[in-house]
Amino acid sequence: MDNSKLKYVYLVILSLIWGSSFILIKKALGEENGELVLQPLQLGALRTMISGAILISIGWKSFAATSKKDWPWLALSGLLGTFFPAFLFAYAQTEIDSAISAILNSTVPLITLVMGAVIFGISFSRNQLIGVVIGLAGAVGLVLAGMESHPEQNYLFAGLILIACSCYASNVNIIKRYLQNIKPLAIATGNFVFIVPLATIVFFSADGTSIDLESPAVQQSFMYIITLCIFGTVAAKVMFNKLVQMTSPVFASSVTYLMPVIGLTWGILDGELFNIWQIASTGVIIFAVVLVTREKKKA
Repeated sequence: MDNSKLKYVYLVILSLIWGSSFILIKKALGEENGELVLQPLQLGALRTMISGAILISIGWKSFAATSKKDWPWLALSGLLGTFFPAFLFAYAQTEIDSAISAILNSTVPLITLVMGAVIFGISFSRNQLIGVVIGLAGAVGLVLAGMESHPEQNYLFAGLILIACSCYASNVNIIKRYLQNIKPLAIATGNFVFIVPLATIVFFSADGTSIDLESPAVQQSFMYIITLCIFGTVAAKVMFNKLVQMTSPVFASSVTYLMPVIGLTWGILDGELFNIWQIASTGVIIFAVVLVTREKKKA
């Protein structure tokens, strides 16, 4: 299959995988007797350590073939594309619903466009700028509607999602500009070579050794974490790196087209409430993403 068709296959598969990641994070955190089964720092560290063990075991040779001059970019890509978001999403979902996280995550193409222009010198059109403004307005509307319908939730934590989205946007531009000629598996493996030691430090600092592995609730959380690692991190990360190299940063970020739909569906099935204003704000965000990504950038 040629790249012009393959990129859409990757786009759909990634949307399905990452759209399901938010409910997996929620389930992995768990709840027993009104308390979290795992703390956000423990979850983020475990997710990184397990994913790293899998990737390094299968991709070490690929990483070893990379040039040392690329290692700083691989390390930065790992921090922005995996390490920080793993903790930011875990913390955010202690206060806000998984469906809201999925929808806010759709702002990545908008942030990618802004960062690409401001930091990396990538040009954009007037319609794309309008799309960014509309998308940010939709994100604000979504948060305000959530605060009104869920007063028990702290929607300031939505800011953590937007910070994570900024990390993702930076990572996409870094891969496209500085790691274009490195194999996707080597990029993913290199990311984890540098961030696994940091995750290990975080795990022990977060009292990870006190986790009761014999607890049924903990064992269930670990099942969700392993599923999240295999599909949401390892397989998806390699596939996404390939997609970035095949296309443009903004197109690759448009994986968020379907993610809100998938995330919202899982959230509703899990009993999360969603009002009409949140639905309207979701539509505004998706419209903005379409406006930003459908038009070719003009010099």
